[in-house]
Amino acid sequence: MVLCRFAYSPASHLSFPKYPPKYAKLPSLPLSAAWRYSTSTMEAPPEGYRKNVGICLINNQKKVFSASRLDIPNSWQMPQGGIDEGEDPRNAAIRELREETGVTSAEIIAEAPFWLTYDFPPKVRERLNLQWGTDWKGQAQKWFLFKFTGQDQEINLLGDGTEKPEFGQWSWISPEQVLKLAVDFKKPVYKEVLASFAPHLQ
Repeated sequence: MVLCRFAYSPASHLSFPKYPPKYAKLPSLPLSAAWRYSTSTMEAPPEGYRKNVGICLINNQKKVFSASRLDIPNSWQMPQGGIDEGEDPRNAAIRELREETGVTSAEIIAEAPFWLTYDFPPKVRERLNLQWGTDWKGQAQKWFLFKFTGQDQEINLLGDGTEKPEFGQWSWISPEQVLKLAVDFKKPVYKEVLASFAPHLQ
């Protein structure tokens, strides 16, 4: 499996190494069984949950893009982000993909027909709501499957420069690895998302 690391320095431009720079094994992710989660499949997002989009980006080999968070050591996830007031979820997904990964060479090939929710663990909820100035119980997500049509050199973890970078490393991995590396409270949602998109991942 290919693992890519891009160092972030606010004072310098990102320079891409020749891809792939090396082969490495993803680190094991310590998971806390004490974290609580809940999922709910629905046609509309419920009250008390932050509206959010999730992005499953696949390449020609049907591997899934996953990246490690800068703020949570050894935590890997697919891109996601909040939906702005009045914003269409599809447009939000395109925007978030660009902001978090720099990717613009991609097309939506599927959309999950329902919203999925997960609850924040207590400490995560406290930290995020302090950061956002809100009191969300968790997130209600609409998921989209994108096919990457560009070259790997396009992927830039500094994003498009409009938002603070969230990721430190990225890799194309199997759906099974995506699920294995997800934090506990996102696993049920990831399982349903990958099941929904399974016909496109085989």
